[in-house]
Amino acid sequence: MNHTSTVPAAVETLRVPDALLHYEVRGQGPVVVLVGAPMDARSFARLADRLAADHTVLTTDPRGINRSVVDDPDRDSTPQLRAEDLARLVAHLEAGPAVVLGSSGGAVSALALVQAHPELVHTVIAHEPPLIELLDDREQLLAQTEDIVATHLSGDVTGSWRKFLAQANIAMPEAVFEVMFGGDRDPQQAADELHWFAHEMRPTIRWKPDIAALRDGPTRIVVGIGEESRGQLCDRTSTALTVALGIEPTMFPGDHIGFAEDPDAFDTRLRAVIEGN
Repeated sequence: MNHTSTVPAAVETLRVPDALLHYEVRGQGPVVVLVGAPMDARSFARLADRLAADHTVLTTDPRGINRSVVDDPDRDSTPQLRAEDLARLVAHLEAGPAVVLGSSGGAVSALALVQAHPELVHTVIAHEPPLIELLDDREQLLAQTEDIVATHLSGDVTGSWRKFLAQANIAMPEAVFEVMFGGDRDPQQAADELHWFAHEMRPTIRWKPDIAALRDGPTRIVVGIGEESRGQLCDRTSTALTVALGIEPTMFPGDHIGFAEDPDAFDTRLRAVIEGN
């Protein structure tokens, strides 16, 4: 059953030691946290609207992205820092233990949160975390990442995104690519992308999960993979995580950003997963 919330989001900020975090709260009921990196709260808005029919839904801009402003823009955004941000948000709302759905870099943030504060998360759904350190060809992939970052920092934005998509094994029609990355860029989008390439990508993909802590801890661990993501890099990293944890992957509709592209289908699947089905 699909739901659409008519409850508007309460938009707030929370001061943490070195940042001002933008967050939004919708609905009432059991708490679900939706988080990305570098994707911000806007990317989860349509899914949040649906879940808010019978859940309290927390979304946020990760530190240094869009409306979450950091004191030191040259400081790296590590999964550990983002996990502490999430912990402070959940504690501020007196919302734990919560369900946390993290996608991509946000899945790494969510896993780091579980390791540091398992009491705040009763179920984590790590949707396609890019845990390159779990792969046998990690040295080659890390070298490619350094080239991708250097390309972006040199000012070749489209070149860096072409290399990024090639590494991720994500095919994108040229017309779509040009719309997303060519021509005049939105200044905020360009700034967020620069922060991702310069200060977020490396520490995210280099993060090494504590497999024993995740496997043996009190939090239920779900690793999600998009049905249309087969063969992509995050399919490989997510599968490697399930093998390490000794669990089966949980399939979700769509690809790496299925929650944004088809929130109705994703909402239906997510609800079943939260209920343990």
